[in-house]
Amino acid sequence: MAKKNELMKEITALCKRRGFIFQSSEIYGGVASTYDYGPLGIELKRNVKELWWREMVQLRPDIEGIDSAIIMHPQVWIASGHVDEFVDPLIECKICHHRFKADDLSNLEQCPDCGTRGSFTEPRLFHLMFQTFMGPIQSEENIAYLRPETAQGIYVNFENVRTPARQKVPFGIAQIGKAFRNEITPGNFTFRTREFEQMEMQFFVHPNEADKWFDHWMEQRRAWYMSLGFKTENLNFHVHEKLAHYARAAVDIEYDFPFGRSELEGIHNRGDFDLTRHQEHSGKSMEYFDPVTEERFIPYIIETSGGVDRCILALLIDAYEEEPDLEDPKNNRIVLKFHPKVAPVKVGIFPLVKRDGMPEIAREIETELRRHFMVFYDDGGSIGRRYRRQDEAGTPFCVTVDGQTLEDKTVTIRERDTMAQVRVAIDDIPKMVRGYTENWQRDKGLS
Repeated sequence: MAKKNELMKEITALCKRRGFIFQSSEIYGGVASTYDYGPLGIELKRNVKELWWREMVQLRPDIEGIDSAIIMHPQVWIASGHVDEFVDPLIECKICHHRFKADDLSNLEQCPDCGTRGSFTEPRLFHLMFQTFMGPIQSEENIAYLRPETAQGIYVNFENVRTPARQKVPFGIAQIGKAFRNEITPGNFTFRTREFEQMEMQFFVHPNEADKWFDHWMEQRRAWYMSLGFKTENLNFHVHEKLAHYARAAVDIEYDFPFGRSELEGIHNRGDFDLTRHQEHSGKSMEYFDPVTEERFIPYIIETSGGVDRCILALLIDAYEEEPDLEDPKNNRIVLKFHPKVAPVKVGIFPLVKRDGMPEIAREIETELRRHFMVFYDDGGSIGRRYRRQDEAGTPFCVTVDGQTLEDKTVTIRERDTMAQVRVAIDDIPKMVRGYTENWQRDKGLS
């Protein structure tokens, strides 16, 4: 376990050192469990979200996109059950006054923080929604909430999307957006935070076809994570036996994090709970009329709900490797072996020396490649140190302009995973990078 704890510390340190993720408001001491994404982190996150959107919306004629508001009508959360049901039992240590979810400590007799035995208060319910007020007066009538999930914004827009998009059941609505939960015990870096981003898709189906579509989306979603380059042995399915009040079936795609096997994404058969509740509370019909069978029914919903931040954390952990330097153990190579399509920077560009026209040619290559990829120019320090910096950033290719470049307009390209090097014509760099990315497999070198 110590080794796994050390890995999380190393990942956290690397994220700050290389500009992936920082503690929010750090100059003021930080805000607990709140993080900012830096230059590399935001590119990694953007790549993941774009790949998800391409898979779920662009490539499918039966799924539409939406971007719903963070603050919705308070009745939405009454209808969804969040106002009454979205609570956790909280207990507090009488000695150190630290608070915990009662469920997490059900088998413990002593406080995990101060070690005192039998010092907990009785459980009391703690509401997980952030409350705010709409308008200039803070009154009961003006209460509003930051959304704890993005799904409800899809349900209330079921007809608003279906009608102009001319969709017929079965079809889906997809959304990427921020959600907020006032967690009692957030932690494990970005795994559980109070502000997070979700990638959700709600697929509306005939009740008789719900089981078929549930199985379909289980396999589709697992295949997507595999396409990002995850190691097969780190992904698992967990079938829920105890279900939420809205669910008829639930399966999690889990990842083996250093702190334990935990959820990346949930696939749920929500039945007709959500649309029925909104029909009852709004007075607006949520029925679908099938023009072929002339049947009216409230669709069942198959939900896929994944966390962007959890996916990013899992990618960082899965890609992290420390390769020993047998001559100098203090100089081990730290490398993030991202799939090239998720890597924040695709190409590092280096002039071998700062003279003889090499920086000028390197800058020209940088300008051209920026039209195709995210790139990084670096002329500081030895070439070996520059390689190491890009290894830590997960950059799959490094282009070096050297003396031969001046003669024949070729460059050396060094591949991250194997450190193999080949000569390539400057004009062929984009084609080579694209071809390698499309055919990438873990531990495959240049060919």
